[in-house]
Amino acid sequence: MRYYLDTNMLIFILSKNSDEIALNVSNILTDCSTILYAGSVAIMELILLFRIGKMKYLRYKSENNLLDELKQSGIETIFFNEHHFSKYAQLQIAEGHKDMNDHAIIAQAISDKIPLISSDHAFKNYVSQGLNFVYNRR
Repeated sequence: MRYYLDTNMLIFILSKNSDEIALNVSNILTDCSTILYAGSVAIMELILLFRIGKMKYLRYKSENNLLDELKQSGIETIFFNEHHFSKYAQLQIAEGHKDMNDHAIIAQAISDKIPLISSDHAFKNYVSQGLNFVYNRR
């Protein structure tokens, strides 16, 4: 099965911090039939966090090292496109959830009909709009 990974899941995978990954999600990630995707918006958010020093604990020396590790981890990048923009424009924003990157990540998963794995509990508010959400309870 195919899954999108939210930015927080990318961080947990790259940091090899299995303590942050719930057993049900770990089972998904280690299943040999699983195909993992990261949207380009999540990757841009990851790069920004790296640049501003929020991920100093990661062993990467540059943004390119980070991108290389994503490729080596078998995580495929899916670029945000017109189809995703259309869903983004239609998305009803949950009260108090103002993160435009999250909205783009959610819209991409909905429009591609691919489940999204995240530790962000606010994402559950988008299930009624078609998000297939897998919550990573930390």
